[in-house]
Amino acid sequence: MCYCCPSPPPVQLMSIRPDDYHRFFRTVYGRRCNALNNRYLLPADEDELKRFDLLHRLTRFVLGGSNYIGPVKQVLSPERKPAGDKLRVLDLGTGGGLWAIDMADEFPHTEVTGVDLAPLQPEWVPVNCSFEVCDLDAHCLPYESNSFDVVHARNMHAGISNYPHFLHELSRILRPGGVLILIEFDLRPVADGILVSSQTKTDMYGWCALTEEIQRCLGARGVDIAVPEKMGVLAYETGCFPEVLQQHADIPIGFWPKDPTMLTVGQLAWMNFDLLVLAVKPLLLSSGLPESRVKMLMQDAQRDLYQPLAQMSTRLHFVHAVKRA
Repeated sequence: MCYCCPSPPPVQLMSIRPDDYHRFFRTVYGRRCNALNNRYLLPADEDELKRFDLLHRLTRFVLGGSNYIGPVKQVLSPERKPAGDKLRVLDLGTGGGLWAIDMADEFPHTEVTGVDLAPLQPEWVPVNCSFEVCDLDAHCLPYESNSFDVVHARNMHAGISNYPHFLHELSRILRPGGVLILIEFDLRPVADGILVSSQTKTDMYGWCALTEEIQRCLGARGVDIAVPEKMGVLAYETGCFPEVLQQHADIPIGFWPKDPTMLTVGQLAWMNFDLLVLAVKPLLLSSGLPESRVKMLMQDAQRDLYQPLAQMSTRLHFVHAVKRA
């Protein structure tokens, strides 16, 4: 049996008016962050929008130019339109809204909704695309059961306190035969094709030290840092998916790949992580680390980025599954 919230609460979506736009944001150690979820402390500002753009482009390269994995085209075929209803796509943790906008352009007969903690999305979007503000780390998501044909959640597990329950909610709101897509970066670094730590003999100690401190801070805030590598198992355990496929790809960071496509991917990843080193400052300082320690962690990590002595990579996990009809 699929998990089902017995009585989902009324929609808990925030309306946005120009005169109270500021209420969705707060300043944390010099960076603008969301005001709805204290667990998620990555910024919500212009520099972070640049990082979202890099991640979106990087993921499309890795997926061969596509926005998705799994039988999305078949599921969103106009012939499958429910009687008296629309085909519907939900993008959770939409950030700058690029994935949702691309999907609305590719599937103009569908209704695409992007949801995030803060209103960072552009004003001018396709007519079949809309955005909502909501804290997704909630007991019940504010959507009716069996209401979406594709549910996509990418790079957002750092704001979720109970990921298994979150997946139960995603399976609840997904229609039978609908596609679930999960994409998350592993928090552990990769050197020369091997997952490493600061205890491993490696030429990227500074990068390892920063990533381990990020993991410690997230763990202290109730985030399961092992989620990316076990998303497939967790999705299967909801009981809603007869088959769950999980894959991963090691993404180069920097300019060392010889293959032209992977070199482009490596450049995008390098620019992403260059911005991420600065973006984690609010998380680290809010977790009680002295400013001197944070400064040293950031400097050491930047040294490994700017003057690499190893072939740095990061691991990206992909999950897709079709809900039991």
